[in-house]
Amino acid sequence: LQLVESGGGTVQPGGSLRLSCSASGFTFRDYAMTWLRQRPGGNPEWVSVTSAGGRRTEFADSVKGRFSVFRDNNKNTLDLQMDSLKPEDTARYHCARAPNFIPGLLPTEKFWGQGAQVTVSS
Repeated sequence: LQLVESGGGTVQPGGSLRLSCSASGFTFRDYAMTWLRQRPGGNPEWVSVTSAGGRRTEFADSVKGRFSVFRDNNKNTLDLQMDSLKPEDTARYHCARAPNFIPGLLPTEKFWGQGAQVTVSS
């Protein structure tokens, strides 16, 4: 299993960023996928889960209405569009293969990508 995130960076509050996760080494279309984030010294925080077919996505309350997920099973990619960013969104963001479509469930770390840093600061 290999998951590679890209697209991180620094943005001002209120700005937008789009992260992309490229998957390989497993049958991408068979698995739900999760985005999670982790601040330095903090615990991982679940952000979203998207169904295997891409038709359903659930979000954490902290990002609902601001974040969107786009899944392409032909390209084996999962994008996280982040709008109206806040300083508290600053974290390292990881995509991860989920065992099931279960909102709030954090996959074990062996199923995470290496992550992409997002910093929201003026």
